[in-house]
Amino acid sequence: GVSSFQLHFADHDILTPGDAPNVLVAMNPAALKANVGDLPRGAEIIVNTDEFTKRAMQKVGYDSSPLDDGSLDGYNVHPVPLTTLTVEALKDFDLSRKEAERSKNMFALGLLS
Repeated sequence: GVSSFQLHFADHDILTPGDAPNVLVAMNPAALKANVGDLPRGAEIIVNTDEFTKRAMQKVGYDSSPLDDGSLDGYNVHPVPLTTLTVEALKDFDLSRKEAERSKNMFALGLLS
């Protein structure tokens, strides 16, 4: 299934999880589909474009790409090739591609920071 993790960034104390997230980092189409309903209109969506293949989108029931069909027009969508950028950032380390790809969550966290 789809997993998620909630983080809070602010310049003041945060004492509750809040009602709705302001940003969604969708690592794949399943994550977008499962979580987009929790976002208020105007929220930010960062999409890992590397994972939005035709097959992956069809697998979760998208007939067309939500990145192109207008269904996300109420949000600020930021298409980012997170997997590609993560692997490139780690190319000088002795890691396999699979090992490097496991770091994309931390790369996304750095992007959000």
